[in-house]
Amino acid sequence: MAGLFISFEGPEGAGKTTVLQEITDRLRAQGQDVVMTREPGGIPIAEKIREVILDSNHDAMDSKTEALLYAAARRQHLVEKIIPALEQGKIVLCDRFIDSSLAYQGFARELGIENVLAINLFAIEQYMPDCTIFFDVPPEVGLARIWKDKDRERNRLDLEKMDFHKRVYKGYQEVMRLDSERIQVVDAQQTPAQVVENVWRIVSSEVNIHKDS
Repeated sequence: MAGLFISFEGPEGAGKTTVLQEITDRLRAQGQDVVMTREPGGIPIAEKIREVILDSNHDAMDSKTEALLYAAARRQHLVEKIIPALEQGKIVLCDRFIDSSLAYQGFARELGIENVLAINLFAIEQYMPDCTIFFDVPPEVGLARIWKDKDRERNRLDLEKMDFHKRVYKGYQEVMRLDSERIQVVDAQQTPAQVVENVWRIVSSEVNIHKDS
């Protein structure tokens, strides 16, 4: 049986990474074979591309360069880590995937969602997530969390102005409108425990549906 691919999406400071770890731990406690990964990154080549993209000193980076670098990192991550895991029947939980590029570069950078989608479809071919969970939090709240957390890395995107982050949020709304069946929304302004439980219900349901199919 082919594996199950679930991506976690949301604006900066949505709390995806913390919840992802908790969900991974719960699935493994049930005996599930889980691969937890992230984008950009997940494997050495893509992690190096991540360093280039997110380096706060690289403020001269062109928007199209940024979009192409994300797609390149995604391609390598997919063929080296995600596809092998899915072919082995594993559950893949990924912190960000194609929807981030559509919201950030397609909408917020104004490259056009359809243009960025074309680049990424070339990179990922038919490998779309079976389910995507969107962590819904207003940009003001997410950025406040980032600056409050002294241990969190500050990257080039974190340093963008509020107007950019508001456009990202609007971009996600447009992406969800275009693919409402795949993307499920969780209110990320709830307590961490509530967010975890809501995400767990979605993931558990997807696992059960996949098992029965």
